[in-house]
Amino acid sequence: MSGQSSSELHVAMFPYFAFGHISPFVQLSNKLSLHGVRISFLSAHGNIARIKSSLLVTPTTQIISLSIPAIEGLDPGISSTAETTPAKAGLLKKALDLMQPQVKTILTELKPHFVFFDHFQNWLPTLASEIGIKTISYTVFSAISTSYLTVPARISEAGESPSIGDLMKPPNGYPSTSFTCVKAFQARDFSIVYKSLDGGPTIYDRVISSRLGCTAMLLKTCKEMEGPYVDSIRTQFKKPVLLTGPLVPDPPSGVLDEKWATWLGQFPAKSVIFCSFGSETFLNHDQIKELALGLELTGLPFFLVLNFPAELNSQAELSQALPSGFLERVKERGVLHTGWVQQQLILAHDSVGCFVCHSGFSSLIEALVNDCQLAMLPLKGDQFLNTKLIAGDLKAGVEINRRDEDGYFGKDDVCEAVKTVMVDVDKEPGKSTRENHKKWREFLLNAQIQNQYIVKLIEELKAMA
Repeated sequence: MSGQSSSELHVAMFPYFAFGHISPFVQLSNKLSLHGVRISFLSAHGNIARIKSSLLVTPTTQIISLSIPAIEGLDPGISSTAETTPAKAGLLKKALDLMQPQVKTILTELKPHFVFFDHFQNWLPTLASEIGIKTISYTVFSAISTSYLTVPARISEAGESPSIGDLMKPPNGYPSTSFTCVKAFQARDFSIVYKSLDGGPTIYDRVISSRLGCTAMLLKTCKEMEGPYVDSIRTQFKKPVLLTGPLVPDPPSGVLDEKWATWLGQFPAKSVIFCSFGSETFLNHDQIKELALGLELTGLPFFLVLNFPAELNSQAELSQALPSGFLERVKERGVLHTGWVQQQLILAHDSVGCFVCHSGFSSLIEALVNDCQLAMLPLKGDQFLNTKLIAGDLKAGVEINRRDEDGYFGKDDVCEAVKTVMVDVDKEPGKSTRENHKKWREFLLNAQIQNQYIVKLIEELKAMA
C-alpha cells in the first residue's frame, strides 16, 4: 500500500467475548479510525450495545453482529464471560470454535486487509489465509506476562508442561530485569494455562498456535515501559512484533453520579482510597474481611467496590464476609458498593489519592494518568506479573505483601502498603515511588509520544498490506 492513504486500510477487529479483551480492541479501533482507518468490529449480538457506547462513530466504522451457536450447558443469550460463571466461561470458547463458517462468510464479504484477532481464535490464521487476508495476533496483556507465560520456551523439548517449580522461575531466554521468581501460590495459579479443562486445547496451545500462525503480533505496550520483554518476545517467535503504545484512555466523558460526587467532595484533596477489582476478579470471604479491616486501620476515607460471581447474591455474600460491626464503625468515612461504577471519573476526582486494585493492565494505566498512587493486590494470572512491572521495574507503586505458600494477606499488610504511598511520603520507599509515579504519568500524558505509536503502526500495516 506504499503511497496510499490510511483511509484505504481496512481492519476487522475480532476480540474474544470478554470485556477485558473487548475494551482494548475498542480503544485501538478508536485510535486507528481517527487516522482514517476503516474498522469493522465483530462481536456477539448481546455485546453490541455496550460496544456502541464506547466505539467512536465515524463513516468508516461498522459493528457486525455474530450469532453464538447453541452449546450444551451454555445458557441461551449469553454473549460474554460477564454473563456466566467462571466454571461455564470455557463453553464460550467451544462456541467460538463452532463459529468458523460464520466468520469465514463475513470476512469473505468484508475483504479487509487485516484481521486483528484474540489468542483464543487459534483457527483464524488458517481460515483467513484461505481467503487471502492477513492476520494480526493482538495481545491485550502486558509484555512482561506474555514473555513469562506464553512463549515456546515454556514447554520442554520433550513436550512436557512446566511444573510448579518451573513456573516459579522465568523461562529460558527471559530478560534480566528486577524480578527473578514468583511465589508458589502464583505459580500454581499460572499452571491452569497449561491444563486442558474440557478435553480441548489448553490456553497455552491456543495462544502459541495463534502467534505462530499469524502474519504479525501486536502488543498493547511501549518500548519505554517494557522494552526488554518486547525484545524477548521477538526473539522467541521470530516474526514481526508491532506495538500500539499503552493506549492511554481519553479523558472520561459524562459527569460523576451526584451521589458519589457529593460523598467524595466532603474530603480533602488526594485523601480518599478507592478500592476496586473490576467486574470479573473476586475475593473470597477471608480476603474481604482482611481487606476491609486493613482499609479501616489506615484511618483514611475509602470507597470500596466488591463484586461477586453472577450466580451469587451480593448482599448475602457481604453479610457473611464483612467483619462484625464494620459498616457502623466506618459509616462516617467509608462507603461500600457492589456493581458497576464510573471508575475513570472516580479516579479523576480531586479527593481520590490512592487506588487499591487487582493490577489489570488498563486499570493501572488509568491510575497512573489520574495521579492516583497504587497499592496493588493481584489475584490471578497476568495481574501478578503486571504488579512486578509497576512495583519492580518502574517502581511506581507498591504491592500488598502476601505469604509465599498460600497467598494469605492480613489487615496489617493492606494498611502498610497504603500508608507507604499515602502517609509516609517523605521517607523511602514512599518518596521515590511517588516521584516515579509522577515521571510515568508525564510520559503517558504526552500525547505526541502516544500518537506516534499509532502513526508508526499504521505505516507498518500499510507496508505489510
